[in-house]
Amino acid sequence: MEDSAAEEGSLVRRAQAGDQAAFRTLVAGHRDRAYALALRLTGSAADAEEVAQDAFVRAWRALPAFRREAKFGTWLHRIVARLALDRRGQLVARAGRESPESEAPEPVAPAAGDENERMLALLLAELPERARAAVVLYYYEDRSVGEVARILGVPEGTVKTLLSRARISMREAWARLEARQR
Repeated sequence: MEDSAAEEGSLVRRAQAGDQAAFRTLVAGHRDRAYALALRLTGSAADAEEVAQDAFVRAWRALPAFRREAKFGTWLHRIVARLALDRRGQLVARAGRESPESEAPEPVAPAAGDENERMLALLLAELPERARAAVVLYYYEDRSVGEVARILGVPEGTVKTLLSRARISMREAWARLEARQR
């Protein structure tokens, strides 16, 4: 693990110096997680692809100013999260202008037939944006509270509050869904 961190640090330094091959290696190492994060936050495969690509372009442009105070992955995921939340907000606003009864885009349901995963995806999509981002980063991306705070640009206490409220909200919504199914 230490070797991979040192290797990534070397790639970042080379990329900051303009080495495009080093940056391509960084992209290859983070592409899947960036896409998965964008997908969970936007709820749309097409939007997630666009957000991930835009995040890498922005990262390349901002790389000379990257101070390496955080891991490259944490910094990149912050860019992805911000872009995904912005994109989702734009889609919700557009849907509201186009049709007052429309909502945000339908969340992407898991491909597997697991009903619990499908229900979780639907409940996750109903959370407010920052709470959804906190849940995705903490539970799906396995980030620490500190990392989630840095990515979202909020204090750690705010992340803990967002997670707590999200758990309560999802638990209550789950219970309502189960009651309806009886």
